[in-house]
Amino acid sequence: MAAEDLEWERSKISAQDINLLKKLGISKKKDSLRFPSEESYPSPPIEYRVSFVDHLIRGLSSPIHDFLRGLLFVYGLQLHHLTPNSILHISIFITLCESFLGVQPNWALWKRIFLLRRNGSPNVAYNIGGVVICVRPDVEYFNVKFPDSVQGWRKKWLYIHEESLDSAEYNIPPFDGTEKICRRRSWDAEATDEEKAATEALMTRIHELQNTRGKELSGIQITAYFLRIRVQPLQARKNPLWMYAGDKDVDRLSIDLSVKDLEKLIRKISSLSKKDTVPSSCRVTPYSATIALPQSIRGYRIGTLPPLAVSPRNKRKRRSCRFGTSKAGAPPADEVVPTEGRTTFNPYEDALVSSGDEDENPPIDATARTSTSHTLVVSEAQPDGDETSPPQQDIEHPTPIASPRAPSPKRARVEPAKEPTLPIGSSTTPSLDDPLMKEFIRLGTQFVGYHDHAKKLEANLAEANKRADALALKLEQREKALKKTEADAAAVKDLRKRLHDAETSLSDHIAQQSAREDEILTRLESQSRRFVRRTQQDYDLENPEGDRLLDALSLLEIHGDEARQGLTDAKIVLSRLFPYFFGKKEEPEAFTALAKCFKSKEDLGPSLRQEGLKIGVEGTIALVADSQQDVDWAKVGDVKDMETKKWQSLIKAAKPNSKKILAFLGFKPTPAPSSSKSEVK
Repeated sequence: MAAEDLEWERSKISAQDINLLKKLGISKKKDSLRFPSEESYPSPPIEYRVSFVDHLIRGLSSPIHDFLRGLLFVYGLQLHHLTPNSILHISIFITLCESFLGVQPNWALWKRIFLLRRNGSPNVAYNIGGVVICVRPDVEYFNVKFPDSVQGWRKKWLYIHEESLDSAEYNIPPFDGTEKICRRRSWDAEATDEEKAATEALMTRIHELQNTRGKELSGIQITAYFLRIRVQPLQARKNPLWMYAGDKDVDRLSIDLSVKDLEKLIRKISSLSKKDTVPSSCRVTPYSATIALPQSIRGYRIGTLPPLAVSPRNKRKRRSCRFGTSKAGAPPADEVVPTEGRTTFNPYEDALVSSGDEDENPPIDATARTSTSHTLVVSEAQPDGDETSPPQQDIEHPTPIASPRAPSPKRARVEPAKEPTLPIGSSTTPSLDDPLMKEFIRLGTQFVGYHDHAKKLEANLAEANKRADALALKLEQREKALKKTEADAAAVKDLRKRLHDAETSLSDHIAQQSAREDEILTRLESQSRRFVRRTQQDYDLENPEGDRLLDALSLLEIHGDEARQGLTDAKIVLSRLFPYFFGKKEEPEAFTALAKCFKSKEDLGPSLRQEGLKIGVEGTIALVADSQQDVDWAKVGDVKDMETKKWQSLIKAAKPNSKKILAFLGFKPTPAPSSSKSEVK
């Protein structure tokens, strides 16, 4: 990616910015704006151009005003090359001309006030906002109070709709982020002496607007005015601002802003702080439909304002000559020419000669051709095609400054001369005084003049061919750029499809994960209920997480701890009982094996009691033997014939001493000693 492309990143237009554009009425027209989606580099659709939110709130809107089109064409710029403060400079200038001077935006006046400079240091070459419009140092102009820096404006880019026109001069250049900004001589173009003389009255009026005590006009007042009337100065409009008709004006984009919103917007685009007062109205009443233009400026006075140019989209049409040799009935030099029906001022045409990148048209000699004939007259109709030699002009009237691309002066037409005939009997070598010789001399002189003129036309034609070749080359480059754009669009479409597939796959994965979590949660809750049923004890979490899955897992951990503690206690008990039940076996280490020993089909209780009785009998025999009594142990062991009653009586007689004997043997007496005969074996 080129270095200049690094300035672009994904557009970050907030909902607050969108609401502001809606409130200003800029996005009211359908498809007038398009907001980028996910792209990090502009790829505008066909007939859309790249602009910025901060451009729109400073007076820009589509379709774009002809004067701005002219500036971009002459200076060789694209919209994204201009900073927000430069856009506001142009808006204020157009508002000043139309509302307070009563004239169309004037290229000659513009050159007297402004010039262009690069934005940034020599080591930094901006592509976005790389050019700024500056007031000439020697010109006294309105203090607009621009902010030192407009934060983040480069990140808020969008697309505005701009239809292509037939003429290259009128078209806004298609977006090309790789095109470098090249300095032109037109950036420093200065007004000529004739243009200064023609605009001197306008400069005087500007100084009066600035310096009239009690009626001073400021740049902030002009800005507040076009924001308050809701007309975008940089939009192509049906009527100029001096015909503004109030709330019913056809060029208004929205209803009036509230005082709070208007002050907030003015502070946003200027350096006014919250402590500064925002002007609610202008000290100078602007021209409008109710405040008509004064008689002195309703038309263009000869020698005061430059003449108007003709749109290059239409063929040149004949205009009645306002000065010099003209048809009968032309107005005198001091008469005001009415504005009705005159052609709209075209800034391209007055700019091209001074642009510096284009070769200047060859100077036209205003003097009459060298000819002895007096039959040259002004043509009734202007022929189409290249410019021809101009007609003679009346030197009694001041000559206005010619627009560089205004219609060519009318070609002189030669009336057909009658074919001369030799008088009968004349000499074959006529003298110079002979009428026929004079006629030949006149025709020869005229031929020489037209021969020179034909050479100039050939030079102009060669220059036109060069420009046509250059335009063809640009057209080829545009077509390549269009193909590249289409390829990029296909790539973007493929990326969007892949993104959609990825989003679908992610959604399916999330659904599967959610189902799995639900299944795990169900199993955890089931295990928890089993523990509660077996232990007959339920638990409540002290610090629940608020997540069902985590809480169920925590509860299961509590039950697990309880089960582990129970197993530990059971192993201790079984280990203690093992020697009594299984005296001849070795105790297993594993709990499960230990538990299996006690899980017998037989009842281990009687075996334990029998073992205890055996120990007791052996102890009793030992005590009897120790008492040195003679006992027939053969008869004692034969208890088959002993009656139950006798056995019970003997047991009853032995009870008083049984506790002592058991205590001696280390056993505690049972709470209910058995008298069953079957226990004695």
